[in-house]
Amino acid sequence: MEDIPIGTLYTALFVLIILSGFFSSSETGLMAINRYRLKHLANGGHRGARIAQKLLTRPDRLIGLILLGNNMVNILAASIATVIAMRMFGDNGIWISTLVMTVIVLIFAEVAPKTLAALHPERVAFPASYVLVVLLKLLNPFVILVNGVANLLLKPFGVKTDVVALERLNRDELRTLVNEGGHISDDHQRMLVNILDLEQASIEDVMVPRGEITGIDLDDDWEDILNQLTQTVYTRLPVYRESLDNVVGLLHIRTIISKLSAGGLNFEDLKRSVRRPYFVPEGTSLTRQLLEFQGKERRMALVVDEYGDIQGLVTLDDILEEIVGEFTPEGRGRSRAMRRLDDGSYLVDGSTSVRTLNRRLNWDLPFDEARTLGGLLIEELELIPEGKCAIRIGNHVMTIVDIRDNVVHKVLIKPDRIQDS
Repeated sequence: MEDIPIGTLYTALFVLIILSGFFSSSETGLMAINRYRLKHLANGGHRGARIAQKLLTRPDRLIGLILLGNNMVNILAASIATVIAMRMFGDNGIWISTLVMTVIVLIFAEVAPKTLAALHPERVAFPASYVLVVLLKLLNPFVILVNGVANLLLKPFGVKTDVVALERLNRDELRTLVNEGGHISDDHQRMLVNILDLEQASIEDVMVPRGEITGIDLDDDWEDILNQLTQTVYTRLPVYRESLDNVVGLLHIRTIISKLSAGGLNFEDLKRSVRRPYFVPEGTSLTRQLLEFQGKERRMALVVDEYGDIQGLVTLDDILEEIVGEFTPEGRGRSRAMRRLDDGSYLVDGSTSVRTLNRRLNWDLPFDEARTLGGLLIEELELIPEGKCAIRIGNHVMTIVDIRDNVVHKVLIKPDRIQDS
């Protein structure tokens, strides 16, 4: 290199440092890129994303290519820097070039490019992919040789070097991914998270308990039945004789509304409009029941236990409200079972679902065993109280203010922040 002009050496050194920065940033950018967004862009026709995705299917070859190129340019850059330093400083140029090149390579070819690539992986990875795919074709024999040796070293440890598909996310990981979706509105995030949580809830968490079911008793006077049909706020009602144990079927008000409004509805018309009852077992997950409703084209079901006894009633609207929030008159009617008082405390019906309280008020009450607030209090107290009593559960002081026939009807809940104020 003694015959090469010093200016040419400086130019070559500058170019090599740029190339070193390119390889360093390419490695970080391609490894830091979001694989799910990459797949989305590739499926959408983004050419750079398709090339990057193809390169990442064989990460061993990609890394081998980048390291091969990076080491080649770094070694050549160090050699040129040593020649330049020796021309300028003689024998002292060896340690001077080592010191200077270490700083230059560290800052301009490693830290700065990799930081840029980590912050903006797509802007770096996609343009770099066009260059890397060409270099891979040119240097493929050398890359294969290097990777062959490296893969032989990894093989005894059971390491697979090819990636044929994205790693699947479990529900909790997907939930975290949705929560961190910065470009998704809060409402959409909440609905997506609620969908993921459906599998963890069962129909007992959302059903109307047996004691609160409103239905049509065919043994009532006809005038009472007509009056009930006229004033009901529900679109679907169970029909029975004497009690729910003798259920006849389910009635959709829409099938009788025209005759009812015209005053021409009679008892036989009512019985003909009753549809065969649909029973589902308790413990069914909300996800499974949602699919069952869809497959059977039903919107209401009676929940039965292992002995066939009716425990409650669940509707499609109940499950959908777990995803999007309350939107039906029935849901709004039941939400009145939880009333916020002026001092910030809540007066809640004992039959209110613990899961519903947690969702609406962002609380964390346990509901592994007890489904309702009243059941939770009895479980925590380990007895049925004879009158008013209070207990602390988590950060909440709960006072039973109304208990009748061994059933908790009303509970006053005061969060800790109210106690301290």
